[in-house]
Amino acid sequence: MACFEQWKQVIAMVGTSFCLAIVNILLKKVLNEGLDHLLIIFYRQIISTIFLSPIAYFLERKSRPKTTVAILCDHFLSALIGVTLTQYLFLLGLKFTSATFTCAFINMVPVNTFIMALPFGLEKVNLKHKSGRAKVFGAVVSVGGALLLTLYKGIPIRDLPTPLEDPKTGGTKRWGTGTLLLTGGSIMWSSWFLIQAKIGKTYPCQYSSTAIISFFSTIQSAILYIAIHRNISAWLIKGNLEILTVLFSGIVGSGLCYVVMSWCVKERGPVFTSAFSPLIQIFVAAFDITFLHEQIHLGSVLGSILVVVGMYILLWGKINEAALCNAIKPVTDPATTTAAEEI
Repeated sequence: MACFEQWKQVIAMVGTSFCLAIVNILLKKVLNEGLDHLLIIFYRQIISTIFLSPIAYFLERKSRPKTTVAILCDHFLSALIGVTLTQYLFLLGLKFTSATFTCAFINMVPVNTFIMALPFGLEKVNLKHKSGRAKVFGAVVSVGGALLLTLYKGIPIRDLPTPLEDPKTGGTKRWGTGTLLLTGGSIMWSSWFLIQAKIGKTYPCQYSSTAIISFFSTIQSAILYIAIHRNISAWLIKGNLEILTVLFSGIVGSGLCYVVMSWCVKERGPVFTSAFSPLIQIFVAAFDITFLHEQIHLGSVLGSILVVVGMYILLWGKINEAALCNAIKPVTDPATTTAAEEI
């Protein structure tokens, strides 16, 4: 039981990464078939809201704190930055590139989170200790991998036939535009982890919090869609794959996965939670090659390897830093302090 308590967040994040990989593959398929990005966000968020609201009501009705204007503002900002804008930028980038390439930018989220957490005091670096130096070195390696990924495409790894021209993208995938969009989405998602760290302290109810965020994102995406598209008939989705995609991405991707990530942020912090992002790319690459038959280039492989290696060097430094803090923390009251207390 003690072993499970220690590893339950790890198990939860591995499962979450696998589910998010499936979501990415399904979204790539429906995007290729012409389903609008904002429409995907709208449907997956309204499904998430409907799915989570009754669960949140029955499970957290006694423990839920009073909902204030400040809490609602935090959730609105969290929905705008971490859901609506993040998903929109990632979906646009996914359309112009590939699922594997997109996940490489998801891998940058932990490093971005670490760098952005420094000014807010959520992360600290002590260069006198090897753990602090490892965190800095890991961040530098990951950034170098992201630059390689962005600037160098390289030769194709697999011998695939030349793809047919796509009239929507002018015959070639707009990798430059896609890269900029994915970079923006990565920064937005990193910001969400920091916002969620604050929400986890003021409103520690994962189901209720995620349901509120999904509700706000539903409204935000609907307003954006109406502002851009005025054709009411375009709101309808009919294909079986489209219906399956919005249901799965809504219930699992935007519902359960966000609940698990919010819980892990509260339990282990934003950097720990975001550190599992590279697993999404590993799962997606397997699906990408098997089902989508996407071309993989040398630059993507080398850049992704550097990003993942740098990320886990950073994570190793963070784990050793936590162990050091636990070792030197003074215990003033043995009756109320346990050896398993986390920093």
